[in-house]
Amino acid sequence: MSGEPEVLARLEGRVGRITLNRPGALHALTTNMCRLMTDALLAWRDDPAVALVMFDHSGERGFCAGGDIRMLADSGSGDGREAREFFFIEYRLNDLLFRYPKPTLAIMDGITMGGGVGLAQPCRYRLATERTTFAMPETGIGLFPDVGGGWYLSRMPDHLGLWLALTGARIKAADCELLGIATDFVESARVAELKAAILLDPDGVETLLTEFEADAGRPPIAAHQDEIARIFGASSVEAIVGGLEAAGSDWALEQLKTLATKSPQTLKVAFRQLQLGRAATTFADNMAMEYRIGARVVQRHDFLEGVRAVIVDKDNAPKWDPPTLEAVSEELLDGIFASLPSEEAWSPLT
Repeated sequence: MSGEPEVLARLEGRVGRITLNRPGALHALTTNMCRLMTDALLAWRDDPAVALVMFDHSGERGFCAGGDIRMLADSGSGDGREAREFFFIEYRLNDLLFRYPKPTLAIMDGITMGGGVGLAQPCRYRLATERTTFAMPETGIGLFPDVGGGWYLSRMPDHLGLWLALTGARIKAADCELLGIATDFVESARVAELKAAILLDPDGVETLLTEFEADAGRPPIAAHQDEIARIFGASSVEAIVGGLEAAGSDWALEQLKTLATKSPQTLKVAFRQLQLGRAATTFADNMAMEYRIGARVVQRHDFLEGVRAVIVDKDNAPKWDPPTLEAVSEELLDGIFASLPSEEAWSPLT
């Protein structure tokens, strides 16, 4: 596969089809992949021959596991230029998809995390299967739930998006439907048949999705929805931790154990990010805010240490700095969220 392009973008009938084609890396996004997808979307945007754009992936292992984390860490340990370029181009792609004038469909068959979420969530139709695993796991490596996480997660009911952002919880199709992450559920064995039908009749996509729709089952997180709404609606990360300690249930204690493994800096960054994202009046404003965060945290200790511990050495024993929530000052956070000089700030494609 090494000689093949990382993205296969082509017209099939009246469908613009974008296939992620980096299966050995679970289709983790590179800067080049984001450019290729952007170019295709721009070429098809005003083409009357294109009725719908479909995102899928080659191979069997999953839709997209995120971004090219090793590249980001390598860049972040130096001048950070390549990492900032990646974020700039990726976020323009996310925003282009958010504003795209034609119907878009993402087939989230398998792992859909990080950068894959940024591709799928702006799409009008978001298809899950029994193999779908959704997560925004960035707090575990000192990054943050970007690619529009501030917008999407903050608008989920009952603070469930904040729970996803802080814990990095992995959820399956039924929970994805409950939270509006997925619009439809189809059994993986029928996905190829569904794709073929859509390629023949893209105008009938809604009818076809209804015809192929299956039952994803009961969403497990519904059993904890009230508890999440009460505890994760607190005014700070420290208050959330206190609420979990006070609750004392097996589920609450499991969340505490999970949060204790995460970067305290990133937990507080994600909390503020979702507050600001919720208040943002446009998706582009949210992405400009996320770019300011990304441009800075990619060079900070916790991201480099998180990648070392989880991805490089795999000892899963990161030494976070600051080491506690209480040690993460408002001044530190203010610096991460501060405005950039105009010539360095993110801007959407025109």
